[in-house]
Amino acid sequence: MILSVTHRVADFDTWKPVFDEHGASRKAHGAVGHRVLRRSDDSNTVTVLTEFGDRSQAEAFLADPSLRAAMGRAGVEGAPEITFWEVAEEVDYSSISV
Repeated sequence: MILSVTHRVADFDTWKPVFDEHGASRKAHGAVGHRVLRRSDDSNTVTVLTEFGDRSQAEAFLADPSLRAAMGRAGVEGAPEITFWEVAEEVDYSSISV
């Protein structure tokens, strides 16, 4: 299960250390990894893709009060866009020869 959270931040360089500090909470809720994406035309619009074992773990993470507090300290602006995704296919192109 992939949890996608997209939001605008006041300043990426301020947001990122707070995001990193909150990693223990993600892991405690069952997260196994994440990717941070920045819009190419707006570096303060961020999408975080976090992989969880199942949706209930992702929902528990979202309900954790420490998440809202961290987002406030990090300078998140407005309400995030939250989407749940299931992986339909994953291909590693580095192992494909052409």
